[in-house]
Amino acid sequence: MKILLSKTLYLCAFLWYNFGISQNNTYWQQQADYKMIIDMNVETFQYKGNQHLTYTNNSPDTLTRVYYHLYLNAFQPGSNMDVRLQQIKDPDKRMVNNIGTNDNPIYESRISQLSPNEIGYLNVTSLTQNGVPLIYNIVDTVLEVDLATPIQPGEQTTFDMVFNAQLPVQIRRNGRNNREGVAISMAQWYPKIAEYDFEGWHADAYIAREFHGVWGNFDVKISIDKDYIIGGTGYLQNPEDIGHGYGSKTNNTGNDKLTWHFKAPMVHDFTWAADPNYIHDKLQVKNGPLLHFFYKNNPETKDNWKALQPVAAELMFYFSDAIGAYPYKQYSIIQGGDGGMEYGMCTLITGGRSLRGLIGVTSHEMAHSWFQFLLATNESKHEWMDEGFTSYISTSAMNDVMKLNRKNPHLSSYNRYIALANSGDEQPLTTHADRYNINSAYSTSAYSKGAVFLAQLGYIIGKDNLTKTIKKYFTDFAFKHPTPNAIIRTAEKVSGLELDWYLTDFGQTTNTIDYSIKTVNGLNEMTEITLERKQLMPMPIDLTVNYLDGSSDNFYIPLEMMRGEKPVNGRAIALADWPWVNPYYTFSIDVKKDFIASIVIDPSEHMADTNKSDNTISFDQSENKKQ
Repeated sequence: MKILLSKTLYLCAFLWYNFGISQNNTYWQQQADYKMIIDMNVETFQYKGNQHLTYTNNSPDTLTRVYYHLYLNAFQPGSNMDVRLQQIKDPDKRMVNNIGTNDNPIYESRISQLSPNEIGYLNVTSLTQNGVPLIYNIVDTVLEVDLATPIQPGEQTTFDMVFNAQLPVQIRRNGRNNREGVAISMAQWYPKIAEYDFEGWHADAYIAREFHGVWGNFDVKISIDKDYIIGGTGYLQNPEDIGHGYGSKTNNTGNDKLTWHFKAPMVHDFTWAADPNYIHDKLQVKNGPLLHFFYKNNPETKDNWKALQPVAAELMFYFSDAIGAYPYKQYSIIQGGDGGMEYGMCTLITGGRSLRGLIGVTSHEMAHSWFQFLLATNESKHEWMDEGFTSYISTSAMNDVMKLNRKNPHLSSYNRYIALANSGDEQPLTTHADRYNINSAYSTSAYSKGAVFLAQLGYIIGKDNLTKTIKKYFTDFAFKHPTPNAIIRTAEKVSGLELDWYLTDFGQTTNTIDYSIKTVNGLNEMTEITLERKQLMPMPIDLTVNYLDGSSDNFYIPLEMMRGEKPVNGRAIALADWPWVNPYYTFSIDVKKDFIASIVIDPSEHMADTNKSDNTISFDQSENKKQ
């Protein structure tokens, strides 16, 4: 199998990217091309930057303002992020100190305790549009800019910015000297123009969650102490000047700093990390990208990092086969940050884990290269498409690559979602990622319910159709910004079924699924079975009748509003449709009740029934035994 992106896909991506249109000429997206020159001081963790941004307005609208994200400003006492940490009842434990006890915790925001030389900041000292100075205002993590000249539809303009910044102590995603000793984790580190799409501007303050970015090309030069090794987004342009495992250093000027020059085509973010004590390994995936590994030279963990490498190659192959070809020539797995977070062509992960834990986090973050990075949903509004779809495919990959052989590898996601649905704390998946009342509800909704959305979609349309849906979704929407309607319409086109009800109920409400076996009555030589829908959300039903002789029959009850059935291929007996408005459904089978051992709704457990206690009914074999 050829994993590298074909010329055809590159051409399609180029057309979408540069002209902002889709095949039906209704889709558009903006373009932002960055050139940046950065000078980093590794003693103070401060840096200076010059940014030249070429912005193309592919929208049908005239723009009179633009906005930039200044993410590092979140790491200051009194910021929106700081205030939110002090309000939410279960704050991210990485971002707070417990000044109480384990039994009675009292959380104190770590941001609130930062001193001036520990905070993060991004200060803009000048900004021009086509050489004309602009009026701008910094509000927390957002730069509000009034344009000198409106940008007309189809027009291109250039912004030149001078800025200075300070990397905060490691608290969330970016920072200095993380708990594993990685010196510099540069995530969300530069002034980044906000996304403008069919919904308008997305100039959200950085509170805690994920991101939404403009596709573009990056050309970045980073000057840093010569002993530091950098890994991150983009292709290194001058390996002969660098050495450090990239190539043979031939240009030794005697300077204290080296300038690393990276280019990254068609990405919507740029991230890097640096440390003087990195080991840098490389592994070529057959017919795929070159994998880079950057990790601390720690005797306690480096063996795990070595063992990770061939497994990472298997994971890259799995995702490229299951979703679509990874389109870049390299991918980097970098020790850094505060947990695990996906970025363009790379991930930052903490590395002091067991081998199994290291493989697990790599599987998840690598899978993000498809779900969110290439299929670039708005993570702030549709976080479940990002985290949930990634959780689904990475768990599937772990089950295959690690040979776990679990019948339903997503069962833990089902159980976590069901617990949330029964807790009273659930909010619909339409909730903005920053608006969840409690963090645990966000996490379960985004990761678990999002994974169940895909797994259960396979239950509805059939596993083979789900596989085709995922591949077509990638083919149609890579290098775009798909919305929830994109995945459900793709599934409809693949399966031929009507599925808007599924997106509505499971994706936009907190309606739950609860079916039960209400009655089983013997009628001479037949048995009459009545099922009940006890909650609002309807579903098609898989049901198995097990007999005393060890045989069984599978039945399939289509949902009327689907306007069709999933493929059963002789594995089940299709019954009449169930209209969702009817709470009860009765059917008969040509078997005496005395011959039945048990009846089970959804034996595969791929339906997210919130009360499974009444999904099975068993009969006492001593009473049912044939006389």
